[in-house]
Order: sequence, then structure tokens, then C-alpha cells
Amino acid sequence: MPTAPALAGELRVAVGQAARRIRAERGAQGLTDPQFVVLAWLTKLGPMTPGQLAEAERIQPPSMTRTVNGLVELGLVQKDEHPTDGRQVVVTLTDAGRAEVVETRRRRDAWLTERLKGMTKEERQLLADAAELLRRIAAS
Repeated sequence: MPTAPALAGELRVAVGQAARRIRAERGAQGLTDPQFVVLAWLTKLGPMTPGQLAEAERIQPPSMTRTVNGLVELGLVQKDEHPTDGRQVVVTLTDAGRAEVVETRRRRDAWLTERLKGMTKEERQLLADAAELLRRIAAS
């Protein structure tokens, strides 16, 4: 049985490697991770200001503005006037942006599904249990 610090190091590395490999599966636009994350936030929470997106991602507003502007150029989001604050804009997904999220998630799920098919029932159950434990860790 590994010690808590040893297990923490192993989990950190393994989860990071798995996450990077899954993120390598991209939709047709081949978006960067920051670009896709913006689309994911907008899918989950609906229209947001660039400031709200920057806060959600814990990055500086100028970085988020550059990311959003790139997504506007690709036609994946649009910027509209803020309904109550003329100094701000609201970023909204376009149909193309929604389609990119769906396609990227489909590709990522398909990649992972293929790897899971090669595992035994017991291994898949172990991963299901681990997923629940990782959700608990993330929530605390």
C-alpha cells in the first residue's frame, strides 16, 4: 500500500497524462485548449462577459479577450452589447461553436471508448470506482 504522498504523486502524473491525451482529440477546427475551454464554459453556463470567462479560467482579462477575439474570427462565438452596461460585451456561442463542442466531445469519447473496450469488466469497474473517487477529491 503506497503512502498518501507517494499515491498523490502517482495520481497527479497519471491524471495529467490521461487528460493531455484526451485533450489531444480535437474537433474539425483544431482549437487550442484555451479556446475549447471558452466554448465549454459557454455551453455549460450560457452567455458570459469576457471578464466572467477570465475569472472562471483564472486568467487575466487581456488574455481572455485575445482568446474570445480568435473565436469570433472563426465564427464560433459572437460578441453582443451588454444589456445593462454599455462598456461590456456578452459572448455567446454560435451554431458553429455548439457544433464544435459536440464534435470535440464525440471524438474524445470515441477515443476513450476504444481504450475501454480493450479492458476487462473488472478493470472497467475499477475505473468507474476511481472516477467516483476523483470526483469526490475534486469537489473537496
